[in-house]
Amino acid sequence: MDPESHDSTIRFGDGFELDPRAWELRRAGRALRLERIPMEILLFLAQQPGQLVSREQIVEKIWGKRVFTDTDNSINGAMRKIRHALDDDPENPRFIQTVTGLGYRFILQAAAGAQTSGDAPAPPAAQPARVPVVPWVVALLVIAVVIALIWWQRSHTRVTATAAPQAAAAPAPPSMVAVLPLQNLTGDASQDYFSDGLTEELIAQLGNVDPQHLSVIARTSVMRYKNARTPVDEIGQALGAQYVLEGSVRRDADNVRITAQLVRASDQAHVWAREYDRRLTSVLALQGEIAIAIADEIRSLLGQHPAAAVAHKPEATPGHYAAYDLYLQGRYFWNQRSPEGFAKALSLFEKAIAEDPKYAPAYAGLADTYSMLSNYGFAVHTEAMPKAKAAAVQAIELDPNLAAAHNALADIAEDYDYDWRTAEKEFQRAIELNPNYATAHQWYADCLAYQGRFAPALAESEHARELDPLSPIVAADHAVILNYARQYDRAIQAFQAVHAMDPGLGRGHFVIQTYAEAGRTAEALGYLNAWRAVAHGPWIWANEAYVRGRLGQRQAAEAAVRKMEEGLRPLQIDPVPMRALAYAGLGEADKLLETLEASFAERSNLPTTLKVDPVYDFLRDDPRFTNLMHRAGLQ
Repeated sequence: MDPESHDSTIRFGDGFELDPRAWELRRAGRALRLERIPMEILLFLAQQPGQLVSREQIVEKIWGKRVFTDTDNSINGAMRKIRHALDDDPENPRFIQTVTGLGYRFILQAAAGAQTSGDAPAPPAAQPARVPVVPWVVALLVIAVVIALIWWQRSHTRVTATAAPQAAAAPAPPSMVAVLPLQNLTGDASQDYFSDGLTEELIAQLGNVDPQHLSVIARTSVMRYKNARTPVDEIGQALGAQYVLEGSVRRDADNVRITAQLVRASDQAHVWAREYDRRLTSVLALQGEIAIAIADEIRSLLGQHPAAAVAHKPEATPGHYAAYDLYLQGRYFWNQRSPEGFAKALSLFEKAIAEDPKYAPAYAGLADTYSMLSNYGFAVHTEAMPKAKAAAVQAIELDPNLAAAHNALADIAEDYDYDWRTAEKEFQRAIELNPNYATAHQWYADCLAYQGRFAPALAESEHARELDPLSPIVAADHAVILNYARQYDRAIQAFQAVHAMDPGLGRGHFVIQTYAEAGRTAEALGYLNAWRAVAHGPWIWANEAYVRGRLGQRQAAEAAVRKMEEGLRPLQIDPVPMRALAYAGLGEADKLLETLEASFAERSNLPTTLKVDPVYDFLRDDPRFTNLMHRAGLQ
């Protein structure tokens, strides 16, 4: 193969031909469907066989040097389509090798007798030196070849009709379904919690029916389409979904009516529709019924067998339904991620437990709320986290197969106990129970990154982004991991995509530190000025102190620290993370170590990043710092 002959047909593998002039990928003479971007990337890789091609090179080649779209997601989607067309397995690649965190390599497997050009014959193969062979050895070899040919002919005759078509067919990737927010048709906006909660529960149910063949877009991404009139084909394209489920909910005091219709995104064809009238106490079992029906319909469209039916839960008692209804309200407020929302969520989860002390999801909700209050700095860690842990353990005792409870326990083990082994085990259990659980993949990625295991961390993070492509926080966490991995240019590009989705997301402001680490301090200050124009608060001044300190502008940095402390006084939030950032910028080793020791004593989540955060690099030779890392289980 001549990588310089970019107009030549590239032949490789078992009958594959990549023809740049015809803009076509063929196998055994038959054209294979491949969209523009996947085709461009495949050509780019194939024209550089054996060479590592970075994601940055792909971005520059396909989109140009200045791009502010989420190219990471686009590359991931394109690679899935390329592998599907080539029948290539990412775990055991024949053609496209992934070097996690770095890029891709086209593995040269030229077809037998293949030519890179239709006009130029392949050079004659070199003749091996002749080796004398004993005649009886030749005879045995001939007999063995004859026996092998006879056996092959007979077995081939028996299986040709069935096995050959299966061998030729590429394994289909999982179909992706987006469950749009169910419309609230009650005419009462206060009932939004019920329709939103049913949407979230249906996503979870559908994701559990047949995860090997069916993936489901996470709640955060689909909620962007609540009350929107976006065409289905646009939604499918934005989310990477082949099917979209639309529906509505109407309820009164005793009954509920749910309508659902499944639409194929490519042509907006309605392929399935149902209407369900049930008693409210039957709504839990109804979710599983709808999920199985949808999964069966999609599998039948693909010519596959129906999914294995799961046992429906028995009809709930009125008390159980009351707990469920309170739980839905609690999750509605929990998803607001605010101090007021968390307070309401706590009250509602506790009421749900009072209605039904054996209702495990309410305990999982309680664990998530206490954990978030701690991690967001809204509660004392040593008070909130033990309550979170007790609730998570109780949820697992009541329902060992509740993925949310295992995910909550993993987060507590990581951020409070610094117990990395238990955290990994519980994250893995949550993902095993619900492979489509985007948050579990997201938090597990963070856990791996904190330990410096960036290759699997980025793989988990990319999986989370596939399941929740429009989630700003999932995208921001991915950018933070890239920053920890010292891939600053990729991190900045990822942060720019986050900013385009949600300019006010707090996690997105982490880009300031990334700009500083990359030596792009002018851009860091420009971002700070833009942030200050629309908001105020101690975090802005902590970042200002960090950047000014890195620039050697000590007076300006110390002034920013004073502004930070003034802003902290009226607020009831944990000041330690802000002080740590400011002291790191000033290079104040003693004050920073004192602050980090305080965070460790308070069992906050700040020590989880000691091993990987670049802001601590100037301390890495200090024995006090290495001792702290050891106590946090990171060394």
